[in-house]
Amino acid sequence: MSVKILAIETSCDETCAAVVADGKEILSNVISSQVEIHKKFGGVVPEVASRKHLELINGVIQRALDEAGLDFQALDAVGVTYGPGLAGALLVGVAAAKAVACALDIPLLAVNHLEGHVYANFLVELDLSFPLICLVASGGHTDLVLIARHGSYQLVGCTRDDAAGEAFDKVARTMGLGYPGGPLIDKLAHGGKEEAIPLPRAYLEEGTLDFSFSGLKTAVVNYLRRAGQQCEEVNMKDMAASFQKAVVDVLVSKTLQAAEKYGANAVLLAGGVAANERLRSHLKEQAGQQMRPVVYPPPLLCTDNAAMIGCAAYYKYLRSDLAPLTLNAVPGLKLGEEKY
Repeated sequence: MSVKILAIETSCDETCAAVVADGKEILSNVISSQVEIHKKFGGVVPEVASRKHLELINGVIQRALDEAGLDFQALDAVGVTYGPGLAGALLVGVAAAKAVACALDIPLLAVNHLEGHVYANFLVELDLSFPLICLVASGGHTDLVLIARHGSYQLVGCTRDDAAGEAFDKVARTMGLGYPGGPLIDKLAHGGKEEAIPLPRAYLEEGTLDFSFSGLKTAVVNYLRRAGQQCEEVNMKDMAASFQKAVVDVLVSKTLQAAEKYGANAVLLAGGVAANERLRSHLKEQAGQQMRPVVYPPPLLCTDNAAMIGCAAYYKYLRSDLAPLTLNAVPGLKLGEEKY
């Protein structure tokens, strides 16, 4: 008999609910995005996001059940993101999940948001063999994670300043493209020349698997400022392509170094930046030289969604790793920590 889990995700500005069966079958995956609301501010406003989650959460949960063709009594457990993320936003999802678990007397499963992104890959590839290296790249994170088995994570590399997605957003804003910046730069870069504008790559000291993107971001800002002061026209397609290539080169290089060092059987991509077409193609090309497979989710499962939380929650359910009804949001939660 299949295990049906209602999953809830409200860590940032998407109100999400999904029903996932046996950690692999997505029966529904509802995402209510606030992008248009926050676009006018050039980024997410935490207080606005929290209030919007409050307005939407009940309807999104009901819609997820309706699309799955189930009622509450058919659920075996409820999983929820409890960190990291925006405190107010997380609290909305945690409160909703606790209410469902308490009312139905079913298990509550607390999921790390980054763990959810990792497990989006298990929704598309069922036969992954450990150990694995996963690059988690988003607006708030650029991490290299060694996964020895289900529930076992070791952070082997991370950004020392800006996350990759944050750099995309800041550069897009400087270029006057708008928000969110990643998809806009990816689209614009298709018509540009990747080597047209020389930009730095920060590989840092020898042997480290850490990242740094603040220098690259500053180089783009300075280039555009100098061009403006000298009344020189900048080909924005070339700028987008050159910047994107500079980010991708470092991400791919460090990821494959980690895969080689730890003997990973496969490389996983996760997080919003994992939807970037240049990153996907370049990583597959370079990993192919190591005869190492690359797995990544479809774009819908790269950005925040509840199906990935449902998948991660299922493996917690199998381990009987249950959370108490005293569960609270942990905005600064790290991957591998359990604070409940």
